[in-house]
Amino acid sequence: MDRLTGKIAIVTGGAQGQGAEIARQFVAEGARVVVADVADELGQAVADELGDAAAYVHHDVSDETSWQQVVARTGELFGPVSVLANNAGILRFAAIDQMSVEEFELLFRVNQLGCFLGMKHVAPVMRENGGGSIVNASSIEGLAGMPHCAGYTATKFAIRGMTKAAAVELGPHRIRVNSVHPGMIDTPMTRPHGGDAAMEYGASKVALKRVGHPADIAPLYVYLASDESGFVTGAEIAVDGGATATHVFGG
Repeated sequence: MDRLTGKIAIVTGGAQGQGAEIARQFVAEGARVVVADVADELGQAVADELGDAAAYVHHDVSDETSWQQVVARTGELFGPVSVLANNAGILRFAAIDQMSVEEFELLFRVNQLGCFLGMKHVAPVMRENGGGSIVNASSIEGLAGMPHCAGYTATKFAIRGMTKAAAVELGPHRIRVNSVHPGMIDTPMTRPHGGDAAMEYGASKVALKRVGHPADIAPLYVYLASDESGFVTGAEIAVDGGATATHVFGG
């Protein structure tokens, strides 16, 4: 397969779950990929699995210096970055009056600030090299609210908005920016919050009567990274089993 031949990608949160599957499918389609994460052992294992087309780079998305380093290292390893999968994120649940400021700030720093810094530091490289594609991981919690999820929801709405602003700003430079909005996906990020019981409950609430898996999400990243989506920017695309197809009285 060669849908991404010639593309050079950074995948944040690439050590496991959704990010690891994005990296796998990118490589399968011909891209060269930097797997970026703070989980060194897991990230290196993904890169080793993918062979010469991938490399692992330790990367903290909440740190601006780390972004400068990972973009520069990508250039040294493979060439100028042309695709950014801004996938890294964390999930925390708490009632509004029970969430600490520290926990709220952590969600902001990893999810929202990390996404912003990624766009900030790949945009000049993409502009200088004729364009590129940025895919930002939002959520269905970036489309609607959920109880005990105000901090996470705030970051995902922000990513949705930043995506649209960046799409308008960067479009003249042939840089496309889109957001992906997964529903409940069975990953190491979501599974600790309720395990099988939560997955079964989530499956019962959506049209397709199942939760999603990383393999359901990664093909959309491939499409948005590829030239097939050359006229797609500023879009918000839900991959959610039908969760957002209904309203409070449906489902």
